[in-house]
Amino acid sequence: MTTETAAGSRLHDLIKLAQEPSSERRRELMRNVTDMFFTTDPPHGSAEMSLFDDVLGQLAGDMEAAVRAELAERMAASAKPPLRLIRRLAQDDSIEVARPVLQGSSALTDDDLLAVATSRGQDHLRAISQRETVSTVVSHAIVTHGDDTTLGVLLRNQGAELSRETHEVVIDRAQENPDLHEAVVGRRNVPPDLLNEMYFVVEARLRSQILEKNAGIDPAELDAALASGRKRVAAGDGALPADYTAVEAEVRALAKRNGLTPPVLAGMLRNRETTKFLISLCELADIDFHTARRILDKRELDALAIVCKAADFDRSLFLTFAVLILDRETNAMGRASEYGELYASLTREVAQRTVRFWRLRRTTGDIKAA
Repeated sequence: MTTETAAGSRLHDLIKLAQEPSSERRRELMRNVTDMFFTTDPPHGSAEMSLFDDVLGQLAGDMEAAVRAELAERMAASAKPPLRLIRRLAQDDSIEVARPVLQGSSALTDDDLLAVATSRGQDHLRAISQRETVSTVVSHAIVTHGDDTTLGVLLRNQGAELSRETHEVVIDRAQENPDLHEAVVGRRNVPPDLLNEMYFVVEARLRSQILEKNAGIDPAELDAALASGRKRVAAGDGALPADYTAVEAEVRALAKRNGLTPPVLAGMLRNRETTKFLISLCELADIDFHTARRILDKRELDALAIVCKAADFDRSLFLTFAVLILDRETNAMGRASEYGELYASLTREVAQRTVRFWRLRRTTGDIKAA
């Protein structure tokens, strides 16, 4: 008698015992069949595998969640488990049963995972998100169907691959949820232009990480990132101030007379000529108006330091800007001095790379007065 015939005969005997009404007896039976699956010399023939699939599937369906979870733990480690069984376990309503299979079974295909991702809840999605590798198609499904907690789990998994399209969705969501900021900035392969969109919404520690990543971008990667970013120019930054058109003409006339210089900017800021200062800063530093306005409105002095360094403004001029922007704030001089240290520590190359990403926000033909 062959090994497969002997195993098949024993399985048939066990099937007869499956008619036993005792749940304890059936639990023992399931463990016996599982042991047989792992102790019988592989590979199992197709007929034998089908028998294992049928018997274990029938028995597991009658068992409580704790017993199914025990079966799932063992089957998750198998390179070639009974396929109907492993898919059934992955779809189990109990996450304690589904988790080990969803996290660890190499037998599940992308189609199997997509079936779970589109039909089960957040716990199942989080389990898939923790697999050693997650393909771009499965990651996209998780981002589409997952809540922000699930998204955070996926982002923290460096083995999860995300397409450019999926990254764009992630960045849009992350800008609205501080809980996702660290997970986004900490990922290895976020497109640089999208990563730099996060600069103005994350805390100082994460801004430093973005600058460090900018420092490591090679020229070819930078050009490719800028090319991709141009397709995603920011919209919805808000309308321009009512005096924008008139002041812009005034600033351009001043520039033609060579009267637009960095020190003149300080006088504009001191005299509270806000629109003129912003347009002039854009002209001299080559940034867009919406970014400049955000820097001023939100007192983003670290961002202003980057702009001034990229434009090669003197450190003393930057400190003047900082004190004027902080204005009546307590310890304005002390805070300005702290940002002065940031200015000094920045290299102009890193500042210029960062500003190049911010320039992607520049738009043409969509300027409308408020």
